[in-house]
Amino acid sequence: MIGKIKGKLSELDGNVGLIETAGGVSYEVNLTPTLISSHELNKSLELYTYFQVRDDAQVLFGFKTKEELSLFKMLISVSGVGPKISFTVISFSKEGELVKAIKMNDVNFFSKIPGLGKKTAMKIILELSQKLYSEFKMEKMYLTEEDKTVVDALVSLGFKSQEAKKILTKLPKDISIEEKIRQGLRLASNSK
Repeated sequence: MIGKIKGKLSELDGNVGLIETAGGVSYEVNLTPTLISSHELNKSLELYTYFQVRDDAQVLFGFKTKEELSLFKMLISVSGVGPKISFTVISFSKEGELVKAIKMNDVNFFSKIPGLGKKTAMKIILELSQKLYSEFKMEKMYLTEEDKTVVDALVSLGFKSQEAKKILTKLPKDISIEEKIRQGLRLASNSK
């Protein structure tokens, strides 16, 4: 198992870099955009790696921090999410934002990640929220048309989308849209 590589970035082809070690061996490693942008060619770097063995290939994925690698391993533990999708998720999101999105059940966060569908995003949130010790709330993920109207109204009144959704979860379900907006504003002003 290759857990860490130290060497210089000798070549780069897209997101695949050749890392030449002091012993003269070069490893082909998939690199995140953050790693690529923060390292110049022929400069030394140290990577945490994940080694995937398939029938048709052996692939190395490189990470800047141990935390990124841990998140990657958590992502591949989700059923139906392989190393390629997990690497894409890590590549297109910052570590803190990803953890926050999972804890907040924020499906919309995952919509900016190429190749990741809503079902997969929901599966990631469901399975990883348990590992991150947060509550999974199905009603937070599905907003009715009425709820969307209330959230949009609160956002247009100056609230952030996450704040508006949080307020919405505290409101009774069986009242009118107008009443939800009124009570939402009252709730928000009482909590300040």
